[in-house]
Amino acid sequence: MPETRAKTGGRAARRPASTKGRMITIEQYASIIGCNFVHKRVLRSLGLRRIRQRVVRPDNPAVRGMVETIPHVVRIVEV
Repeated sequence: MPETRAKTGGRAARRPASTKGRMITIEQYASIIGCNFVHKRVLRSLGLRRIRQRVVRPDNPAVRGMVETIPHVVRIVEV
């Protein structure tokens, strides 16, 4: 008789570390002139429009992934 396992779509069931209440500050430090369209959309979805503008976003894998997409334009600021 086969073991019964939770359906996870072929992936191991993992839960991300709890980041409840944690926030990160993201700053745009370079221009997006010459960047491709996807990078411009990611920057806008983070809420950044101008150089040296800072926004506070929740520290979760989605936001971290967006920041990793455009490391040449934004940086995480330690406050």
